[in-house]
Amino acid sequence: MNVPMLAEPVLKLLKNGTVIPAHPLALTRDRTLDEKHQRALTRYYLACGVRGVAVAVHTTQFEIRLPKFNLLQPVLEMALQEIQAFEQSSGSPIVKIAGVVGQTEQAEQEAALARDLGYDMALLSLSAFKHATLDEMIRHCHVISSIIPLVGFYLQPAVGGRKLEAEFWRRFAQIENVVAIKVAPFSAYETLEVLRGVAASGRAQEIALYTGNDNSIITDLLTPFVLSEYDQTLHFAGGLLGHWSVWTRTVVEQFNMIKAMQKNRSELSTAWLTLAAQITDCNAAFFDARNNFHGCIVGVHEVLRRQGLLQGTWTLNPSERLADEQSREIDRVYQAYPHLNDDVFVAEHLDEWLNG
Repeated sequence: MNVPMLAEPVLKLLKNGTVIPAHPLALTRDRTLDEKHQRALTRYYLACGVRGVAVAVHTTQFEIRLPKFNLLQPVLEMALQEIQAFEQSSGSPIVKIAGVVGQTEQAEQEAALARDLGYDMALLSLSAFKHATLDEMIRHCHVISSIIPLVGFYLQPAVGGRKLEAEFWRRFAQIENVVAIKVAPFSAYETLEVLRGVAASGRAQEIALYTGNDNSIITDLLTPFVLSEYDQTLHFAGGLLGHWSVWTRTVVEQFNMIKAMQKNRSELSTAWLTLAAQITDCNAAFFDARNNFHGCIVGVHEVLRRQGLLQGTWTLNPSERLADEQSREIDRVYQAYPHLNDDVFVAEHLDEWLNG
């Protein structure tokens, strides 16, 4: 079987590390696709300096796949058109990731669609395999990896994921066409399970680790994970995060500073730990941590709405609404950490993104 492989420039970019926001879904008041704001969001991320975008993932809403909405292909196509236009004008490659979900038949169809449209790799969710055995999950991953390169995905159980232990990650990492893993269990213990599995796989140097732990972004990026039993030190190359879909210009600036500091082997200032705690506090508000993450999508939407990048906080699920308490929490972190938002940058360019 001819297994598709990543183009070398994309693989190099992925392994060197970059900022990859998880792309939200722009809707009108009647919950239909808002093409104008959907395209504006993609243009915003690219203008911020990200070098990757993930579409049709949790932040984009898994419901886009339901027949009554039928939005998977339109959303994938829309983002890809904007990304390809940027690549052509800038000469710089962008890492293009499409979310793939469901049991094997559905996941095969979604992976083939992403590949045929021009996406580089699939972020593979195993939420549909909550009661599957380890062997069943690995067989599924092998099948999808024969269609498109894979990014593994440890999604936290609070929003639909399942527990995945080190042995799963060891076997998953040994699949030839696995190129990266998004580690997002929101748990330091389970993050270490992933790293131990990757270290034991023998392919740690071939797989790019990306933090998806929105509650510990900076600490994940700064930490050398010394796994003495494997005589290896692993690092997160970058992040693929829902949190990075807001205030993204500031995110890129912070990420570039971290990369420069690591390259120059600069001593870590405790100011970075202070920043890490501030960002986690913001994430608690945006993701509705007090309410077990029930408002994690509408919270992101509210930040983008305040900036004019979305018209409202509507989702495809009418039961997902911004609570007054969460709105007040977003007010609080806006006031507490004004240095973290990118409102001025957005205001300066919003018209060109909306009308480009």
